[in-house]
Amino acid sequence: MVAAMEVMLSVQGLTRCYGRTAALQGLDFSLASGEVLGLLGPNGAGKTTCLRILAGNLAPSSGRVLVDGHDLARDPLRAKRRIGYLPERPPVHAEMRVDEFLDYCARLHRIPSRDIPRAVARCKRQCGLDGVGRRLLGKLSKGYRQRAGLAAALIHEPDLIILDEPTDGLDPVQIREVRGLIRELGNAAAVVVSSHALSEVQASCRRVIVLNQGAMLYDGRLDQPRDLLLRLKRPPPLSALLALAPVDDAAEQDGGFRVRLAAGTGADRLAEAVVDAGWGLIELTRERTDLERLFFRSIGMESAA
Repeated sequence: MVAAMEVMLSVQGLTRCYGRTAALQGLDFSLASGEVLGLLGPNGAGKTTCLRILAGNLAPSSGRVLVDGHDLARDPLRAKRRIGYLPERPPVHAEMRVDEFLDYCARLHRIPSRDIPRAVARCKRQCGLDGVGRRLLGKLSKGYRQRAGLAAALIHEPDLIILDEPTDGLDPVQIREVRGLIRELGNAAAVVVSSHALSEVQASCRRVIVLNQGAMLYDGRLDQPRDLLLRLKRPPPLSALLALAPVDDAAEQDGGFRVRLAAGTGADRLAEAVVDAGWGLIELTRERTDLERLFFRSIGMESAA
């Protein structure tokens, strides 16, 4: 949950239906400035529909989207001024040169004329476009067109940045650069990233939401420890470990156990219980979230790994 930080995005009961089919089913979440959120789900999960609604390009069937406290439906101009959106297919104009396109985007966002050259230079530097300013967008590779679309989304320094497959078409070096840029943007803005590549989300995001068939199945942070890994000199039967009061759930793993603590219980309580039982504590460490396992468990499948 978002607490002390400034809430930049608030989504309340968001639903979108196409006929009798619900593409989104009552989504509720908040995002603060300084958070980078990964939006995950299989094809048809509702990710792109969700992003289009958050960007103000599609109306929900019901629910509200607030951007810095401004209702996206009732006060769209104030809300959209704070949004930068890169769709899956960047809306670049093939007949324009890169500099012309970014100048055009800056004017659409009503950046004062005297500030446009500085804004264009900043975005070109951020997105690796310094050497192609005079090139026609239609003559550029898919990767460079992707970069130009990203630069257009950032030209007005938005407070909420929405990126749909931002590394699509980029080579490994460019992907690493975009990862760094996303992390940099996440120091001040609220960032939502959708990607099919779990490794990209793992590298760039601090929190993930998993969607499937329009419903939210998981919302949590990636940088928080989850289970405990326990190794013992004299391992007991699993049933004996499960009988301990501090243990909510446990499973055998790699010659030891993966343990989930009962609510309100600390790792020190588990260590004391293991020592008292005479099993000989060797190791008790926290396991951090594995995104692939989390994703497949959330959608009801087991990871192939």
